[in-house]
Amino acid sequence: MSEPIRTRRENGILEVTIDRPKANAIDLVTSRIMGKVFQNFRDDDTLRVAIITGAGEKFFCPGWDLKAAAAGDAVDGDYGVGGFGGMQELRDLNKPIICAVNGICCGGGFEIALSTDLILAAEHATFALPEIRSGTVADAASIKLPKRIPYHIAMDMLLTGRWLTVEEGHRWGFVNEILPADRLMDRAWELARLLESGPPLVYAAIKEIVRDAEGKDFPTAMNKVTKRQYRTVDILYSSEDQLEGARAFAEKRDPVWKGR
Repeated sequence: MSEPIRTRRENGILEVTIDRPKANAIDLVTSRIMGKVFQNFRDDDTLRVAIITGAGEKFFCPGWDLKAAAAGDAVDGDYGVGGFGGMQELRDLNKPIICAVNGICCGGGFEIALSTDLILAAEHATFALPEIRSGTVADAASIKLPKRIPYHIAMDMLLTGRWLTVEEGHRWGFVNEILPADRLMDRAWELARLLESGPPLVYAAIKEIVRDAEGKDFPTAMNKVTKRQYRTVDILYSSEDQLEGARAFAEKRDPVWKGR
């Protein structure tokens, strides 16, 4: 049996592919593998950006493997570091992640996509939270989705389980770009290379601020920034890269980021 998770690396970019025929559903073993992959991505200073996608042209990921559950995988079992899918609960994951949705993206698969920073989708991609129909709750989506898109659209998805087209996903703001299927991965890599060339310490600060500020009022969050109470901000403001950015601007040249 082939590995359920394939990885490919090019310089500072890591591509992660869910490859579990027929639908790329995730069982406990696969989730634990994904956790290790994204933990290693987080901790490897030479890696700057990740892309996650699914094998084939029909499914990105439908989420939890119900066949595995029927065979004994507990829904509250050990998903590994990072929780379901390896990244949703992984602390300090302060690097950009691009999701390339190549088909059906539903349930826990949609929750994985919502855990990334940019979502590109093929023209035939579709999205749903069908957990309501199987008598369970889309827990992560119930927390995240109403904060990302209009409340009533989020509740429509959660309460009815209806499917959204990729055009609707783009209209409501959780899909960044719609692409022909044969252009999806090319565009994902193009975007990844752009991000790879950027300042990693700034990316880390952006992600920590955005994540922490989601549950805070503006003055409280802003106070934490100005007083350098975010670890990533404190590192950035004392870094070589902070000086390099100013020097490059003054000297009218491209900056050379070192991540320190």
